[in-house]
Amino acid sequence: MGATTTKLMTFAEFEQLPDEVCRRHELRHGELAEAPPPKFKHRVIQDRMVMLLGCACRGAGYVSIEFGFRALPDGEYRTADVVYISSERYAAAKGLDYFQGAPDMVIEVLSPSNTKAEMRERAALCLANGCPEFWVLDEKKRQVSVSTPNGATIVYHSGQVIPLRLFGDASLPVDQIFEH
Repeated sequence: MGATTTKLMTFAEFEQLPDEVCRRHELRHGELAEAPPPKFKHRVIQDRMVMLLGCACRGAGYVSIEFGFRALPDGEYRTADVVYISSERYAAAKGLDYFQGAPDMVIEVLSPSNTKAEMRERAALCLANGCPEFWVLDEKKRQVSVSTPNGATIVYHSGQVIPLRLFGDASLPVDQIFEH
């Protein structure tokens, strides 16, 4: 995914672009970057995560896919594959044009076009701007990496269970995420 601008752009400039441009682009460090639509398997995992997290949070929050948010630095507007937002933060955001800061949980489903550097940078941005947990789902390896603001990353593999700390005592078996 390459940048399509030659000068850095502010969020205010990004916001003035036509809707059809903004729908499939992110603003990354002031650069307009294309975000292609997810493929079928990617979308299936996103939908499964919405169902699983929706059940786990028991209505105490908002779960969505392809969710745009304004990380706090001005040159940033990102779209996450899956997000969870607590009821309190969701209520506080109602009426705003854009969600401010990073959601409580950001989940990215790896695509062939994603690089390790891109995922590290995205995690750092989210974790520094209000996200307590950043997940990376790797369907090929059937593993989930969960990163937290304290710099820790735990990798869960097939056969293991992920504690859902944001949902009390709930947990999620890795195999439920990747079942076909």
